[in-house]
Amino acid sequence: MLGNASLLLARMLIAALFVPAGISTLSNVAGAASYFAGLGFPLPTLVALGVGLFELIGGALVLVGFQTRIAAPLLAAFALSAGFIGHFGQGGDDPALLFMHQQALMKDIATAGGLLALSVAGAGAISLDRMLRRQAI
Repeated sequence: MLGNASLLLARMLIAALFVPAGISTLSNVAGAASYFAGLGFPLPTLVALGVGLFELIGGALVLVGFQTRIAAPLLAAFALSAGFIGHFGQGGDDPALLFMHQQALMKDIATAGGLLALSVAGAGAISLDRMLRRQAI
């Protein structure tokens, strides 16, 4: 039971990163689009909407434990991509910005590690996946 409670806690902590990020992005599409435009993305408004929806939906799937073995590695790939695109080598000559971007990159790498662990372990017994599996049997 402790393992299942730990998997639930892990899912909650990871979702606590992605769900609010998705809501924030969707609540300020113009600001997010400006950020993506600064990174050189074409169609930055479309990118902002896609990122916001992906973070929100992916985070919600992990939170409730639905299709976790699929959602978690997709979010891991997203976290790594976002980290290297948005933070690697960013900050210019400002030591504070360099430090902040380095920390954000390491956070994204660590988050990807947690998501990959969830993709292997699955959502656990306290999950929508498990409830649906029991009903189907």
